Amino acid sequence: MAEVSGDGDSPSSSAAVHIIYTEKPVDEEPEAFQLRTLASVLGSDDAAKKALIYSYKTTASGFSAKLTAEQVSQI
Repeated sequence: MAEVSGDGDSPSSSAAVHIIYTEKPVDEEPEAFQLRTLASVLGSDDAAKKALIYSYKTTASGFSAKLTAEQVSQI
């Protein structure tokens, strides 16, 4: 997975919007895969749904979410 975006000036404990590019999932819907990926880092499905800003499904595969630098490194 690759990460792009964020403002670079935020401390690692402050959440910022990041775009995470992923491989297109084969056996599940992209948004379900993206939420599962976020939930594995954020600790719950509810936190993943709150953090997800946009799910990219057509020309790119990935999502944008509000994450700290530490959470991004875990993805």
